[in-house]
Amino acid sequence: MNDGYFDAEIARTYDARHQSDPLELEHSARLLKALAGDGDALEFAIGTGRVALPLASLGVSVSGIELSRFMVDVLRSKEGGAQIEVTVGDMTTARVKGVFSLVYLVYNTIDNLVTQEAQVACFQNASAHLAPGGRFLIETLVPPIQKIPFGENKLAFDRSEGHWGIDEFDLVSQNYASHHAWIEGDRPLVGHVPFRYAWPAEMDLMARLAGMSLEYRWSDWQKSPFEATSKSHISVWRKPL
Repeated sequence: MNDGYFDAEIARTYDARHQSDPLELEHSARLLKALAGDGDALEFAIGTGRVALPLASLGVSVSGIELSRFMVDVLRSKEGGAQIEVTVGDMTTARVKGVFSLVYLVYNTIDNLVTQEAQVACFQNASAHLAPGGRFLIETLVPPIQKIPFGENKLAFDRSEGHWGIDEFDLVSQNYASHHAWIEGDRPLVGHVPFRYAWPAEMDLMARLAGMSLEYRWSDWQKSPFEATSKSHISVWRKPL
C-alpha cells in the first residue's frame, strides 16, 4: 500500500516537528465539539491523532481516515489511540460505516491533494459521510501569493534553528512544493512535499458541487473575523437538512 509522503521516519518525528500550542488545541477541540453537537465526528487525514485525541477526550466519538499506516501506528501508541477507529485509505475515496454530524480536515491537509479533481472528490466524499444538516470543516492557509515579489516563485517560510523551509510556487497550475532541510545532531535531513493551493472562493464552489453551502468562515479557532489580511481560514460548509 502507498503511504504517501508520510513514511516511518516522518511519522516517528512528526509530533516533535509540528508541536502544537496546547491552548490552540483546546480551542480547536471545543469548537469541533460544538459543531458536532450530539453526533459523531470523522477526521480526514487523522495522522497521529493530534486533534482527534483531545476531541475524543471531550466525549465526542471520533473515527478517522488516514493514508499512512505509519502515522496510524503512532496514533495507536498514544493513550486512548487504540479506541479510535481508523480506516487506512485515501480520503478522496475511502468510506467509513455510519453517518456523521461533522467531517473535518485540518492543518492545511487539503493542499496534500495536488489536483483540483482530487480536492473536489474530497469534498464529495465528506458530503457522502454526512447526515442531513451535517458539517464539513477545513482549516488551511490562505495562499501567501501576496508575499512573493512579482515574477518570483519562491518564498522562505521558516529560518529557525534546526530547520529551513522554502515554498516553490507554480502560479499557473496552483501547485507548489515545500522544500525542507532539518539538522538533527550531525545528521542533515532534506525532503520536499508537493501541494496544491486553492482560494476560499474556489473551495466554496467545490462545496456547492458536493451539495453543501458555506455556513461559517473564521481566521482562527477563536472565531476571529476572516479579513483581507487573514493568513489562514477555518471554513464550515453545511449539508441541507
